[in-house]
Amino acid sequence: MSENALPDSVLADFHLVRRPALATKAVERFGVLTLETVFDATILHVLGKPGDVAPMPPQGFDLRNAGPGQWFAVGHASADHAAATFGPTAFLVDQSHGRTLIRISGAPVRNVLAKGTALDLHPDQFAIGSATTTLIGHISVNLCRTGEDQFELLVLRGFAESLWDELAGMAREFQE
Repeated sequence: MSENALPDSVLADFHLVRRPALATKAVERFGVLTLETVFDATILHVLGKPGDVAPMPPQGFDLRNAGPGQWFAVGHASADHAAATFGPTAFLVDQSHGRTLIRISGAPVRNVLAKGTALDLHPDQFAIGSATTTLIGHISVNLCRTGEDQFELLVLRGFAESLWDELAGMAREFQE
């Protein structure tokens, strides 16, 4: 019996096309509210041990809580740069291909997000730099407040389009 049951030519003409999960949805505006995909982000899952304190993030990265002993390092530097900085204190898994970063900003951003999550996003409770894993509707996201009226959502690539559509639906009331 042949080691390869398929003829050599069956997959020879099949070429993978690499594209971001939201390639056709870069920016959408709803009045003063903006929904955008951040295409060039490096996203690393940092795995420590439960009880570990957050390591110092490498230059060019922000560290976001993802659970006990886990963080996301999000930035624009290379994954190799981050690996060298963290050294042997943590395990790194590059998630840049498997997760999508969506930024939502504008004065009504908390009102939009409140339609999908039960988190208290008041500035006194969820300060700039705060991050947590939560649900937006039925989709698990890592939500981080990155500015006064700005949040970033990390979502698994397979759920990115559904999350985008859900956020756009929640934002429509703010369209002029």
